[in-house]
Amino acid sequence: MKKKNKKENDVWIYVLLLTTLLILTESLKTYTFRVMDVDLTFSLFLLPIVYFLIDLIAKKYDYKRAVAAIAVSAVVFTSFSFIMAYFVESNYILRSISGEFCAYVVSAFVNLTIYMFLLNNTETPQILVIFNYVFSLVIYYMFYTLIFLNMIMFDTYWMGYFITLSIQIFICIGLSIVDKKTKRGQ
Repeated sequence: MKKKNKKENDVWIYVLLLTTLLILTESLKTYTFRVMDVDLTFSLFLLPIVYFLIDLIAKKYDYKRAVAAIAVSAVVFTSFSFIMAYFVESNYILRSISGEFCAYVVSAFVNLTIYMFLLNNTETPQILVIFNYVFSLVIYYMFYTLIFLNMIMFDTYWMGYFITLSIQIFICIGLSIVDKKTKRGQ
């Protein structure tokens, strides 16, 4: 009985880590570096790890706890964004927070749904896990761009988009290797 209770309490450590990574992603989005005359944020390194953590929760525990992790992290992340926007900035941009919220929730649920399908119906081939991560990132950027930026006609937008996805693909490859070594239900 104690073993089961410990396992149930363990999931909240992952939820806390997921929420912390989302808040760190929000905090790092203003810090940029330059690649091929395109400014990219440092938060691009953390977004694949967020999807990996969601998949890890689903693999180690179950779908229900992964959905709860997404919901809790989204609410805390959005609350943090509202509070920081209120205290730090004088002009409050609802579009920014709603764009990030929608992008995160939709892409996280798409990622989780595809990953659960792979877990239950296949032997989770590594290449499909990588494609799942990349597809989730594409959905995230699609929602974020449409809701927050409301424009995709900048000269450097598409160059930055493909550079960002290229960098994140390399991160996803490493995460898929770790995912492959993780045992289900442990």
